[in-house]
Amino acid sequence: MDWKIPLFKIYWDDDDVSMVKDTIQRGMSWAIGPNVEKFERMLADYIGTGYALTFNSGTSALHSSLLAHGIGKGDEVIVPSFTFIATANAALFVGATPVFADIDEETFGLSPESVEKKITARTKAIIPVHYGGCPCLIEQLTDIASKHGLLIIEDAAEALGARLNDTKIGAHGNTTVLSFCSNKVITTGEGGAIVTNSKELYDRLRLVRSHGRAETDNYFTSVDYMDYVTLGYNFRMSDITAALGIAQLNKLDKIIEMRRDRADYITKKLDKVPGIIPPVPPENIHHVYQMYTIRVQEGKEKRDSLSAYLSEKGIMSKVYFHPVHHTRFYRDMKAIDNELPVTDKISGQVLTLPLYPDLTEDEMDYMTDSIADFFQSGEE
Repeated sequence: MDWKIPLFKIYWDDDDVSMVKDTIQRGMSWAIGPNVEKFERMLADYIGTGYALTFNSGTSALHSSLLAHGIGKGDEVIVPSFTFIATANAALFVGATPVFADIDEETFGLSPESVEKKITARTKAIIPVHYGGCPCLIEQLTDIASKHGLLIIEDAAEALGARLNDTKIGAHGNTTVLSFCSNKVITTGEGGAIVTNSKELYDRLRLVRSHGRAETDNYFTSVDYMDYVTLGYNFRMSDITAALGIAQLNKLDKIIEMRRDRADYITKKLDKVPGIIPPVPPENIHHVYQMYTIRVQEGKEKRDSLSAYLSEKGIMSKVYFHPVHHTRFYRDMKAIDNELPVTDKISGQVLTLPLYPDLTEDEMDYMTDSIADFFQSGEE
């Protein structure tokens, strides 16, 4: 459909084109090259961690993180159901069992109370998700993990640049996974990364992402033999992709401020609409609004009617997320406990609206006025 206002638009400029063009015109090192190392260093420095490694997707980064931590058959990993399915699937990739915990109503992240109840002798890790660019209750979750000797693998796919107090998201967990898919705050089309402070994990991850090969040099330009010391995958990010990542990361803070300004404008307009709960993060949270998600208080039927009404107006909206535990695949896994009342409640109310740096005031007025008209007209 040709939307008047799509859900997202990628923010790019001539620097993105120039970086990619220069890399292509180099005529060499399109796979493994200097941009990868530079992008990784920039990411680590930005977040404040010792190490960063790039991957070809956020999903492969999640998969690799669990492998590097030695999680496997017989282990349990606590995850939210209110997330993209890759968060839960990553546990299955390594033979572990995803255990769904409920979320809290303020941040839409894992509820520490629910997580505590889900811990068993087989629990190995917790994967908190920072929903839509809003930090979850990560400090409470890390306290729980520390008390029980568990790992924290942060799924910050949607939260690059977000902060809790003065600490950037990504600096709390044992490893943190990022995504640069096309709808993220900055994007390389597809791509991902892991940040960590552990040199040991960094070394394991280097093996996992490149066939288990002990790389001492650029494989494509070196004649030296590099041994294969473990099972690995081809999860690398290309140098062309990393070039785009560098250009995008250079303007990340600018992009975030543009998103926050527009989120504030939309919120002020929607505050006047009865039946809508706009996103209002706690004061100690720096939200990057990778998604702008409202709640429709009357629930699923009214929410779905609003979404259909907006579609008729040429305004895209989407439910993020339908719970993972309601998918056919996970329903068929009878052993999984699916009693998640807050998740079920919130997922029946949420609707993500368009938000991107180039969204104009006229477009925001058209969108918010359309929402107000819907509720004033009593549409069903």
